[in-house]
Amino acid sequence: MRSESHQARTLHRLHGLSSADWEHVAQRARPWIEAVRTHPAPFWALESLLQSYPISSPEGLALMRLAEALLRIPDDATAARLMRDQLGRTPFPLWLGGWSAERLQHVGLPGVLNMARHALRLLGEQFVFAQDLPAALARAHRNRQGQPQLRYSFDMLGEGARTAADTQAHQTAYHQAIELLAARGVPSSPEEGDGLSIKLSALEPRYEALQHARVMQQLVPRVTQLVDAAARANLNLTLDAEESERLPLSLAVFDALARHVAQQHPHWRGLGLAVQAYQRRAIDTVDEVIAIARRQRLRLMVRLVKGAYWDAEIKRAQILGLDDYPVWTHKDHTDLAYLACARRLLAEPSLIYPQFASHNATSIAAVMHMGQHIPFELQRLHGMGTGLYQAIRQSTDATAPPHPPPPVRIYAPVGAQRDLLAYLVRRLLENGANASFVHQLADPQQSLETLLAPPQVQPSTPAHLPLPRDLYGPARRNARGLDLCSPTDLAAVQHALRTLPSRRMGRKTPPAPWQAWPVPNPAGTPPPWSSAAPCCNAPPMRLKPA
Repeated sequence: MRSESHQARTLHRLHGLSSADWEHVAQRARPWIEAVRTHPAPFWALESLLQSYPISSPEGLALMRLAEALLRIPDDATAARLMRDQLGRTPFPLWLGGWSAERLQHVGLPGVLNMARHALRLLGEQFVFAQDLPAALARAHRNRQGQPQLRYSFDMLGEGARTAADTQAHQTAYHQAIELLAARGVPSSPEEGDGLSIKLSALEPRYEALQHARVMQQLVPRVTQLVDAAARANLNLTLDAEESERLPLSLAVFDALARHVAQQHPHWRGLGLAVQAYQRRAIDTVDEVIAIARRQRLRLMVRLVKGAYWDAEIKRAQILGLDDYPVWTHKDHTDLAYLACARRLLAEPSLIYPQFASHNATSIAAVMHMGQHIPFELQRLHGMGTGLYQAIRQSTDATAPPHPPPPVRIYAPVGAQRDLLAYLVRRLLENGANASFVHQLADPQQSLETLLAPPQVQPSTPAHLPLPRDLYGPARRNARGLDLCSPTDLAAVQHALRTLPSRRMGRKTPPAPWQAWPVPNPAGTPPPWSSAAPCCNAPPMRLKPA
């Protein structure tokens, strides 16, 4: 893999924005930022919360721990232990007004637990659009009274499936969602109507690179049913983003679905894929999606996002001791990748309908500068960027005839409280980092010129984030693990297994075939290997040379 700075220099050339272009970008974004700072978000909004309690602060860490764990604790005794632990470390977060543990003693533990649980539910409601889809559709209808062009992409909350029952539950939820959306009438085009976002990992418990054959045999037919239903209703259906190790698998599934659409629904333009710009393969992913569209003679949708799994990606690379990170370690490089991908998407209007999801004023202004006279839409998360998008709408409405405002789609999570925890924590992590534009926008110490500056190529990885192999410093090299999601590592392991010597009689002989045997009870007698027969589909297994 090329160095991060080398790749970033390539992206800097690809986005094609000169210094003069960026002056126009900054001029467009400046009044938006000024408007947001003049009329700050209410105290319960994410921007205000992160300004008061940054994730890097003790209070922010307490917020993260409570948001992640408190609602999942079924008994009051354990919840009380967690509360005592957090209240003993730091003043309590915003929703209790900065009360300390001593002041809360007068309320009593049951009261404190009820207050904290209620506060976390209120926090979750800032991100979750509705508890179920009928309520979400009713709320969307009310919101469109003042903004008739507003569109939604509904996400039925739920993390990756672990069992067949999880898979069936998610499949049913997606089918019901499509039926409800279809019952409201068929839109004139997928671009102009509401749609649905689905997670492939929610429809297959073994959605992983080593299960490629199983995924293609079992998952693709499941998703094909959803694609057929969405095509009949002329809705847009987007495959949501997954972790970087699943990217090749996601592209293989997307390619298979595109082939099916080309054969069965050639005039439907609603199949979409989310691409994460923080992945260092983002521009290659965009090129592959464009190639699929050209090969199948389709017009596909691409939702370009910055990315939501950065912390998990970094941690996985460190655990495996990889040579480098699969994601950008500098925010500027993510922004450069976003702009380069945007340029590439806008260059193919006959093949791609771009959907730019961002809460970054300069990224949005740059996209609008590059995309003049090209159809595209903007997207934002429910509960985030409300003030920014209001400023964008007001400024573009003022000059609507020459520059009509691009349509806006809101990514609207739908689900019960028990399903929001992982989503909530991911949003807090994504936007609570000090480098996040959402965080900087709410920080009065960040100058306007800093926010309007163009992204630049950084010389190396940050000092606080060494390469995975250098995690422990110069005195100790991190152990190099095996990334079985990497074709290179997987091929090496397969070659080693094929050539593994049997070491019979102290010398190498041709490799012996592997046979499966039952795993015996460790407390029992040793297994009679010499008389045991090979078995298939046995209980827990281990491999032993024949």
